[in-house]
Amino acid sequence: MSIRQVRIKLAVLLLTATLGSVHFADAAPVAVRFSEGVTHAYLLVRSIAGEMLGQGELTQVVKEDGLVESRMMFRFKDGSLHDEVVVFSQQRVFTVIRYHLVQRGPSFPDQIDVSIDRGTGQYKVRSKSGEGAKEEILTGAVDLPKDVYNGMLITVSKNLQKGVDETVSILAFTPTPQVYRLQLLAMEDQPVRIGDQAGKATQYVFQPQVGLIKEFFGKMTGQLPASFHYMCWILVDEVPAFVQFEGPLQLMGQIVHIELLTPRVTAEMADKKRSAK
Repeated sequence: MSIRQVRIKLAVLLLTATLGSVHFADAAPVAVRFSEGVTHAYLLVRSIAGEMLGQGELTQVVKEDGLVESRMMFRFKDGSLHDEVVVFSQQRVFTVIRYHLVQRGPSFPDQIDVSIDRGTGQYKVRSKSGEGAKEEILTGAVDLPKDVYNGMLITVSKNLQKGVDETVSILAFTPTPQVYRLQLLAMEDQPVRIGDQAGKATQYVFQPQVGLIKEFFGKMTGQLPASFHYMCWILVDEVPAFVQFEGPLQLMGQIVHIELLTPRVTAEMADKKRSAK
């Protein structure tokens, strides 16, 4: 074993020990200001350079028990899939009940299938690094903080008071679940165009609270990116609306730009309908 390999192994051990020694107390969950309901939106995924990478959909339905099931799915041109489902309650505060994420294909450094259930406290992680690697399966129990918001950061951002920062928790699967604090920082409002109208959107920066030691060794061992890049824009109005998101869909994945798509009737179909009249 080379000296470099020894150093990396020591760094990994130190990083793991540091992660294991930190306990995060539950913060207050985010209050519901705008209840979620039936939604069907179409999304476009681009690279930062503007190249179209894929398309997706966001669907939400309210179940008989009052829980909301939200599903965001992206299909990439290279065959990759991102399929994220979160079931949550919204009785005064938002609470994640169940979460399931599948990411596979060349767009993702790690092929993962993770699920977690607040009711049972059980999680299951199926993961492998690359197409040819051996799959690892991990199961266990985890105590979910009340303010864990995997799959809900945009929903949570829409419910924040204007100009107010918030700190919540997220689960990172490395591949075992680790709880991290995440700051939602409200930046300056930016002008946006809505057809012929002008509006303003608040830019939020999502900043993980990793800690200096963990961040240093995480970057050195390739477990963390050189810099964090998570941003979203929320339309400032009486009823807020999502504008766009910029960041990686996987911790070590490429940074992508996600925006809304508007369904349109094709010109040919519109002409046929007019001529039929």
